[in-house]
Amino acid sequence: MDLTLKQKSAFGIGAVGKDMVYALSASYAMYFYQDVLGLSATFVGLILMIARIFDAVNDPFMGVLVAKTKTRWGRFRPWLFSGTVLNAVVLYALFAAPHLEEAGLMVYFSVVYILWGVTYTMMDIPYWSMIPAVTKTPADRETLSVVGRTCAGVGSALISMFTMLLVGILGGDSERTGFRWVALIVAVIFVIAEILCCVFFNENSKSQMETAGVKEMFSALFRNDQAMIVVISIVLINSALYLTSNFVIYFFKYDFGGANWKGDYTLFYTVGGAAQILGMMILYPLLRKKLSGTGVFRLSLITGLAAYALLLAICLLGFSGSLPLLFIPDVLIFACNGMLSVLTTLFLSNSVDYGQLKTGRREESVIFSMQTFVVKAAAGIAVFLTGIGLDIIGLQGNTDETGTVAAQSSETLLGLRLMMTILPMIVLAIALILFSKKFTLTDQRVKEIGEELKAKENGNG
Repeated sequence: MDLTLKQKSAFGIGAVGKDMVYALSASYAMYFYQDVLGLSATFVGLILMIARIFDAVNDPFMGVLVAKTKTRWGRFRPWLFSGTVLNAVVLYALFAAPHLEEAGLMVYFSVVYILWGVTYTMMDIPYWSMIPAVTKTPADRETLSVVGRTCAGVGSALISMFTMLLVGILGGDSERTGFRWVALIVAVIFVIAEILCCVFFNENSKSQMETAGVKEMFSALFRNDQAMIVVISIVLINSALYLTSNFVIYFFKYDFGGANWKGDYTLFYTVGGAAQILGMMILYPLLRKKLSGTGVFRLSLITGLAAYALLLAICLLGFSGSLPLLFIPDVLIFACNGMLSVLTTLFLSNSVDYGQLKTGRREESVIFSMQTFVVKAAAGIAVFLTGIGLDIIGLQGNTDETGTVAAQSSETLLGLRLMMTILPMIVLAIALILFSKKFTLTDQRVKEIGEELKAKENGNG
């Protein structure tokens, strides 16, 4: 099918809504339950990791269910709509926790968060699975991947830019009340966005998706070495981003400080969010005119590492209170992440063709179910490390309703600075080494695979 402006717009609107929901959960669940409600940071992180293990079982089954679905509304849209409605309800419940004793709150959080992961999977897998199913050429696939990831970046950036500002406006001194209202607003926007996506993004009725049992599916997936390299890279890259997101809010509240810390934090993420979007929409296309996809990917990783090193230097040299200086690594980190998110989605789509050529099976939902799992796994890993780190450095959260910010020791603040810079640098360095040594789907190789598949298709026609 030829991609129309309506198709691309509908797909992009869906990405904005779903990533607003994801960013709210991934970036603020730890802060809300640890700093606002007073649960142990390590416990919150542990539950998030357990939820990811549960998703490891749930996500592949979801991929199989999507592949086997046949309805008058198509294969993807029924799951996209039903998963959205359920996830919106659970998202509100996640940030509207009742007043409970510690044990009761621990149980409530554990159950609701696992339900959030299950319902998000219901809509996320069919959403991304539509890319290779409705496009036939690498150019169309790249176009739709860029649209999806750019608009997802917009959704994520909106949450980063406005969440804490809205929490303060809607909740006053009570962050608990503010988060409840923000969750309700995001849930409503989410439902509206996905309804528009379902209505205006028409599936290709001729698209074919082979189904497989779970055992056969894993066998085919593990034979697709390039998909696995991309999957691991997604885990590492997203872990770095979510480590930053999880620690930075504590940095602004307890280290950067000031009566207007929420405004400064919002401005920091406004600049970062704008850089992420510009990285996707302007910088990525410009660099792609000069460099290959793998070249842009490698450059983005190296620049991201340099940006974290600069952030560390700013903090250690005593300039962490200068917002203009913090903007420099802020812009570099988020612009690079924007380009990396586009490229990992594109590389994953290309690995579908690679897997078809290598194994004889086309496994869109199988491979993209792994994307859903690994992105959530990355958030789980990041928040678990954040929880352990916060307890190790001895950060004392602000759990009252007065808006008073608790003072932290100099050792705690130093540990916070090291955690939010060195940990992301380590995982990005691992991603760079892995990608440089193992990834082989260059632009030329992708073109060759497309031609080989086309020749086989014509030979069998």
